[in-house]
Amino acid sequence: MTTTTRPRESDLHAALGPLGPLLEDPRVTDVLVNGESGVWVDRGSGAEPSPVRFVDERSVRRLAVRLAALSGQRLDESSPWVDGLLPGGLRLHALLPPLVGGGAHLSLRIPRQVVPSLDDLIDWGAVDPVAARVLDAVVRSRVSFLVSGGTGSGKTTLLGALLSRCAIGERIVVVEDVRELRIDHPHVVHLQGRTANVEGRGEVTMTTLVRQSLRMRPDRVVVGEVRGAEVRELLTALNTGHEGGCGTVHANAARDVVARFTALGALAEMSGEAVQAQLVSAIEVVIHLARDAAGRRCLREVAVLRAREGRPECVTALEGGPGAWRPGPGSAELAARLGLPPEDLPC
Repeated sequence: MTTTTRPRESDLHAALGPLGPLLEDPRVTDVLVNGESGVWVDRGSGAEPSPVRFVDERSVRRLAVRLAALSGQRLDESSPWVDGLLPGGLRLHALLPPLVGGGAHLSLRIPRQVVPSLDDLIDWGAVDPVAARVLDAVVRSRVSFLVSGGTGSGKTTLLGALLSRCAIGERIVVVEDVRELRIDHPHVVHLQGRTANVEGRGEVTMTTLVRQSLRMRPDRVVVGEVRGAEVRELLTALNTGHEGGCGTVHANAARDVVARFTALGALAEMSGEAVQAQLVSAIEVVIHLARDAAGRRCLREVAVLRAREGRPECVTALEGGPGAWRPGPGSAELAARLGLPPEDLPC
């Protein structure tokens, strides 16, 4: 009988080669290899160049192939890209020429070893005490919410910090295509999708996993990133008694969430009217993150979703960012939904 040995973190350090020291820096969240032209890292203030260099394109390609194999996937001319998970929870994306110029390109997303708390986010300047009280109330009130923002804006970090504040008795079921979300809570179930094998079999989609999660008696259904047809099952779940559900979604601003969900619904063969009719009763609060002028991740807006003439709209309740909050037209409605006294919101 043939046995399969799971890759270990020691195997990863050996495979990383010159990138290994970069991952030892606890501040690094992303390592980006642009072929032989250079290596960049993100320590929370945007990408910055690294002194690490490769001899030639072949050395970068060998590194990419090694890491792909470590994630259980193949990287070659017939499969020129990989999106996989490495030991220790590192997320790998690799792309080969001719799809990209200048040699193989790699992107490594490094999970934090310690789950940041809201207090940590305050220390980092991502939120302030005013916003922390609002975010705490979002969790405590069990409203359904979305964390929106661009790539690398800190959506997963903030969502993990919020879910870590859930009551101990709650069962949190998390669905992700690649496991990234880390939650400091005693009762978390992680479901992870699976890509098809080289024969085109064995795929498990996010849509399937969201459907399965609803049969696991969850107190909170969490979709790590809403990005495809699973939006149909999530909207159905949040419209049938599953309170406190949440997830993240890519959007340039809170007001773009409605359009984003409408577009995703088309992937599930849902009409725009059907998506919008369900969205307005499924999601109550949108929490939007962005990078500031210095490249630092921070909370920029909190909004409420409500109906206007039968259509959902995202209405700003708080805007401005840490230390500069201003109330928006939805501030009173936000306070009422969260059960907050008016004095807990900025005047």
